Formats: sequence, C-alpha cells, structure tokens
Amino acid sequence: MRLLLVEDDRVLAAALSRALRAEGFVVDHLDAGKAAVEAVAVSAPDLLVLDLGLPDMDGTRVLQQVRKSQPRLPVLVLTARDGVSDKVSALDTGADDYLCKPFEMDELLARLRVLARHIGTSASSQVKIREVCLELASHEVSVDDLPVTLSRREYMLLKALMENMGRVLTREALENKLYGWGELVASNTIEVHISNLRKKMPEGFIRTVRGVGYTISKDSKS
Repeated sequence: MRLLLVEDDRVLAAALSRALRAEGFVVDHLDAGKAAVEAVAVSAPDLLVLDLGLPDMDGTRVLQQVRKSQPRLPVLVLTARDGVSDKVSALDTGADDYLCKPFEMDELLARLRVLARHIGTSASSQVKIREVCLELASHEVSVDDLPVTLSRREYMLLKALMENMGRVLTREALENKLYGWGELVASNTIEVHISNLRKKMPEGFIRTVRGVGYTISKDSKS
C-alpha cells in the first residue's frame, strides 16, 4: 500500500519512513505543500499523512486542494497544533483522522491500519481467501492454519493480490505497491517475487493472466 508522507522535519520524516516501511507501507516523502498537491493530482497514493505546519503553504490549504482532486483519499493529519479549533478545522476541511505531536508510533500505525482497512476488500484486520489467511495487524500469514514465513516484499505482494481478489493487477501496478519513488526495479523483479511466493502458497492460488498480470480468484478453478 502506497503512502505519501508530507512532513518538513526531515529527521522526523526519516524515522517515520523507516517505521512505516517496516509496517509494510511503500512510503514516498515530500516536504512542501505545493509539491504534495501536484503529486496527489498526478498519481494519488492510497493514504496521505499530512503535517499542517509546512514551509510554503498551510496544511489546511493543502488538504482543501487535495480534496478537489481526490475526495475519497484517506488523510491523517499529523501536527503539533493541539487546539480544539485546529482539530475541528482540519476534520471539517476533510481530514479522516488527527494525531498530535508528540505521539507514540504504535498509535500512529494503529490509526493507519484503521484507515487502510476501508480501502481494499478487507473490512476487518484479517483477509482470508480459501485456505490462506493474512493478519493485517501482525503481518502473519498462514496456509491451512500453518504459519508461512514471507519476506517483507512477498507479504506486500500477497496483501495487494488478496485485497484485490478477482481483479487482475499488472506488473506496473504491483511495482507501484512495492517500491517507492526513485527505487531501481529490475525488469523481472515482480516475476521473481511471484515465483518465490507461489512456492509458499497452495497450487494455483496465484494465477497468471498472460499478457496482463496476476490475480487471485475466490474459487480454486484456474
């Protein structure tokens, strides 16, 4: 899942990016409001974490402009402004959640998991398709109730496919879910991840749609 972090404190942004990537997010970072508005309009992320105290424009203005192009994009405001009026203004402008600095990382991650659950097919903290079960909070995967060990990218790939059950995801779409801006991606990277993941999944669980991409179906038929 792709997350755009808009935060001008580079030390905080670096720490947040590391923690969010460890949680399974693909993180892109910007430190200015105008760039964030343009980035969202061109290619919207799955989630937006937005600081209000940006150097070039106030975060509430960023939020207003983001809502014009992406009215349903989940937005969590992350700011040092803790006044009731600030919270009300941000929520009324279109924020889905509001977290004041300083904050506990566990709380931020929990709030983001809540927002993320409303994006895909999952309505809870668990995604289960046939004998494969994926726990969103703990990042645990099991097949027939037996635990399966996945790398971070394998987990992210499986999560993307399971949350989009029945849809065919292209290689480019999967690359966007696994890699951030500027990361070098070899031409066969997704194919390698799919091959490794298939060895750990039931036979036929991940289907190749030749010339298009990959999908997981609700039933076991090919």
